[in-house]
Amino acid sequence: MQHYLFVLIFVLLGGGQLVSANGRLEYVRHNSGNYEAKLYLNLSETVVNWEARFTFEFDIDGFTIHNPGSQIREQSGNVVVIGNAAQDQHGPGEWSIDFYVRYLAAMPQLEFAVYNGEDLNTDFIAPPPPTVRPTRPPLPDGDYHYEEVLGLSLEFYEAQRSGRLPESNRIMYRGDSFLDDKDGDIDLVGGYFDAGDHVKFGFPFAYFTTVLNWGIVDYKQGYESAGELQNALDAVKWSLDYFIKAHPTDFEFYGQTGDGNQDHGYWGRPEDWTLGARPSFKITQQQPGSELAGEASASFASGYLVFKDVDPTYAATLLNHATTLYDFANQFRGTYTDAIPAGSFYNSWSGYGDELGWAAAWLYRATNVTRYLDDVATHWQEFNLGARPMEFSWDDKKAGLQVLLARITNNQIYKDAAEAFCDYVINDVRRTPKGLVWLSEWGSLRHSSNVAYICLQAADAGIKPDAYRAFAKQQINYALGDGGRSFVVGFGVNPPKSPHHRSSSCPNRPSPCDYNNGMNNPGPNYQTLWGALVGGPGPNDDYVDDRGDYIKNEVATDYNAAFQGALAALQVLKDEGNLP
Repeated sequence: MQHYLFVLIFVLLGGGQLVSANGRLEYVRHNSGNYEAKLYLNLSETVVNWEARFTFEFDIDGFTIHNPGSQIREQSGNVVVIGNAAQDQHGPGEWSIDFYVRYLAAMPQLEFAVYNGEDLNTDFIAPPPPTVRPTRPPLPDGDYHYEEVLGLSLEFYEAQRSGRLPESNRIMYRGDSFLDDKDGDIDLVGGYFDAGDHVKFGFPFAYFTTVLNWGIVDYKQGYESAGELQNALDAVKWSLDYFIKAHPTDFEFYGQTGDGNQDHGYWGRPEDWTLGARPSFKITQQQPGSELAGEASASFASGYLVFKDVDPTYAATLLNHATTLYDFANQFRGTYTDAIPAGSFYNSWSGYGDELGWAAAWLYRATNVTRYLDDVATHWQEFNLGARPMEFSWDDKKAGLQVLLARITNNQIYKDAAEAFCDYVINDVRRTPKGLVWLSEWGSLRHSSNVAYICLQAADAGIKPDAYRAFAKQQINYALGDGGRSFVVGFGVNPPKSPHHRSSSCPNRPSPCDYNNGMNNPGPNYQTLWGALVGGPGPNDDYVDDRGDYIKNEVATDYNAAFQGALAALQVLKDEGNLP
């Protein structure tokens, strides 16, 4: 971080007196095409309302202010005016204006700044050349800074946002996109892109939201320790706000926006989409989809637990959607790919029984209503949900259901099922020479992170805690560097630089982005996709950082979900001094 000192004077609005302050400009990071900075003010008096005018050396491409309660009042060419959105109060003492600047060619230096009507001393020095954001070295005992990776993972989710981005957007190469997503009068703007593409696939979308919620509920301390709780809440609310729009009536839920085949033929920025309006697909009473409705119910029920103490009114809305979607899934049973053309991408091989049990279990946890626990028992028998699964994933929720029930009921039947799964993974599943549990070729690190998270949950249910926590730590540490390199973009030693991901592969505007200079660019991605977990190595720890390898080097929102939850859980153990 670069530090530059200056002195400034400004007028206190409302009081009329001059208030002098010392300040400094700090450049937090500078990437190709954008930089982040903080303008610190050491205020001698309290300021109630404020406005600042920044004049840059030449026109900028974008500007974001990250202060809560602040807004951009004017932006034109090389001038930006910012201020408080409502009555605000800060000072006396140190306070900062946190801002991000995006540019097209040369870096535009801040030339003049005015704060509350008074010129500041603007002897600002340009930031250093673009560099990779430094990360902290591993801890002396070989552990990693889980809190740092947790924060980076949340930045990955921000890079996947669709729709109109908030003023707090930290991903400077991203802008508003797909603002015309709709079905008739139903607004479907928002949500998340699935992976390296731009489709909103509702089934894995709902799954990763449920899993993120689960980690926030059970490992909130880890998020707080990392200073990332608000970013985590923002991440899941971005999902849940979209799902509310996607559920306009009790027996109607939109489960896909975009055509997978059309989308996969396009390589470019989502902001530059040129292929016209995108189709949307839904489930109804006539064409039901119990997997989709059940998983969406679970995401709403777990979301209720996240927000019930933060925003009770919002949480009540989430719970209402959860209950109606569960009834929809249970009463009108059917396979969702009979209604939605996602079978070639996210076919439900495990059927819908696991989602019915999963949704009922989350509703029982949210409401403590015994009807839902009775339904779990019914589904458990009808769909053989106590059988040992092969994985935990967007498709198969049985392992998650078993350990969730073990924790919330302490019933030995569920604890035995959870133990059988973790013992199978630890003792029987193939490992790479360097110790990675290798469950599947497609997204091998996604699968190892998923089972690590399940076994951390089992440990917290009192099941073999020492063994299961040691196993989970080993698997997560493999992804962070113990496997010989980092598999998290922007973190650690030799991280991936060319993930299979469209928007981060694109050069800065006004350069076009297509297969030639995006996908087929022989160099690294032009933008850093901070925090993304790539698919991972083969069975012999084999891996090449190749953008064209969508099996080992693509990223996806479901890849990071349980990985992020495991990071939060390990951070809690580290804070408590219980890390293996």
